[in-house]
Amino acid sequence: MAIVPTNEPTTAGLAVQSVERLLAEYPFLRGENIGTTAFRRPVWSVCIGTGPRTVLYSGAHHANEWITATVLLKFLEDYAAAIVSGGNIGDVSARELSERTTVCVVPMVNPDGVDLVTGVLQPNDEEYERALGFARNYPNIPFPDGWKANLNGVDLNLQYPAGWLRAREIKFRQGYTSPAPRDYVGRAPLNQVESLALYDYTNRLRPELVLAYHTQGGVIYYQYGGIEVPGAEELAQRFASLSGYEIEEVPFASSFAGYKDWFIQAYRRPGFTIEAGRGVNPLPIDQFEEIYRDNLPILVTAATG
Repeated sequence: MAIVPTNEPTTAGLAVQSVERLLAEYPFLRGENIGTTAFRRPVWSVCIGTGPRTVLYSGAHHANEWITATVLLKFLEDYAAAIVSGGNIGDVSARELSERTTVCVVPMVNPDGVDLVTGVLQPNDEEYERALGFARNYPNIPFPDGWKANLNGVDLNLQYPAGWLRAREIKFRQGYTSPAPRDYVGRAPLNQVESLALYDYTNRLRPELVLAYHTQGGVIYYQYGGIEVPGAEELAQRFASLSGYEIEEVPFASSFAGYKDWFIQAYRRPGFTIEAGRGVNPLPIDQFEEIYRDNLPILVTAATG
């Protein structure tokens, strides 16, 4: 019986429930609460495998991209089940891969925001009203479907110390000068619990590669600031051929202060943003099967190197 629901939106509570059930079913998985949000929701990491190569995958930096958490949780379930059965994950032996690589997954970086977009928070809830107060200053952004930020109104993928001041300049010029549903960089880099938690966790792991999952567009980004990372372009091309996604350069206005930007700058190792699926965020859950099919080869190939 499947553990991770793939026919309904993954809320913060459902993500925690899935993690807890996975840890109970597969004791070789290692779970860790790497941070607790301002509104008391945990940010979980789960690691699988014992190999010397370490990779780190993250999802749902943005609230209305919650389907990426479903993808990563389902990947953990399928990978763990394949280890038990002696089968493959994708076209690779799961047991052999687990001996070569340690895969760590942070499926939901922004659980507070996810609960707003998925409807867990309702009008008259304190957290809902807080977000609505911010949203009233940005009436052109649909509420709550257009919400990407955490519940402090900070865009968590504009929080990293890689051109943060440049990102601030760009976003302020676009009018995002205060807490907002999207594109507000905060008062300083890493001043939000969630982004700081992932930053600290990444520095502790020092992974060989990171994948940052977002939606949508079917696009792969692998560059930052003209830094040449050995092997990154070749891997991006491999991801593209496996998934049918396109490799693109990040638009200038969005090319600073992201998680993969910081990782590339700090580690000079491959970092990728994967914009999964196509349509308008939040993507409907009925896109899950297609998104998962397209991205399973990326997840496996990133682990194998």
